[in-house]
Amino acid sequence: MNFITANDGTQIFYKDWGPRDAQPIVFHHGWPLTADEWDNQLLYFLSQGYRVIAHDRRGHGRSAQTDTGNEMDTYAADVTTLVSTLGLRNAVHVGHSTGGGEAAHYAARAKSGALAKLVLVGAVPPVMIRKASNPGGLPIEVFDGFRKALAEDRSQFYLDIASGPFYGFNRDGAKVSQGLIQNWWRQGMVGSAKAHYDCIKAFSETDFTDDLKAIQAPTLVMHGTDDQVVPFADSAPLSANLLKNGTLKAYEGYPHGMAATHADVINNDILAFIRS
Repeated sequence: MNFITANDGTQIFYKDWGPRDAQPIVFHHGWPLTADEWDNQLLYFLSQGYRVIAHDRRGHGRSAQTDTGNEMDTYAADVTTLVSTLGLRNAVHVGHSTGGGEAAHYAARAKSGALAKLVLVGAVPPVMIRKASNPGGLPIEVFDGFRKALAEDRSQFYLDIASGPFYGFNRDGAKVSQGLIQNWWRQGMVGSAKAHYDCIKAFSETDFTDDLKAIQAPTLVMHGTDDQVVPFADSAPLSANLLKNGTLKAYEGYPHGMAATHADVINNDILAFIRS
């Protein structure tokens, strides 16, 4: 298996498929998942001639089960190490949910020539938690509830998320995929309970406002209007307004996990953006 060594010695797992001289696309997964979240996209963009890379965030999946460094500064530093180790230039970075925050935090710090474009899918920026500067955010009690449920019965908590709000399977008339539910649970349970617990603070309380303002690269902000995990109104439109070169694309009725439930639509739109 492929691993890079982060600055603190942590082993980070990654997939790297396709021609080494092709334009790279780097995928950043959501909490508490792994690079496997992107398998559909990896195969699709590989078939389009791109080099595709996806890593397991520290504490997630096959990467080391770290008890420290589970916050956005270190996540972004790990991505910088990955990009440098693989010698990636002119890359497109695609981040979903927590991975969107990680990708934005990296993009604001990317070295010249490393980043071509950015795609944020159901992403957590600008900031999820409710506070004076973000009155539309979610109250901290929501995230305290996540932490409590994770500590008490992580396995059941992950089943509840996957079978309910993540893919919109709790909506009337939803076409439920047991495969997606089981694969979500599988990915989550491989990772570290400690890292996942810490990451709740990272994705909910990190304020990405300054990151978004600093990003120069063209950025596509994609978000479902029925996202029950990262509510649309307090995320995507605000992010698009903060970006210097941002484009908002809203998907009526799509859920948080729309890259899986509506992969054909999402893949085609990302491809069009990359080629534009």
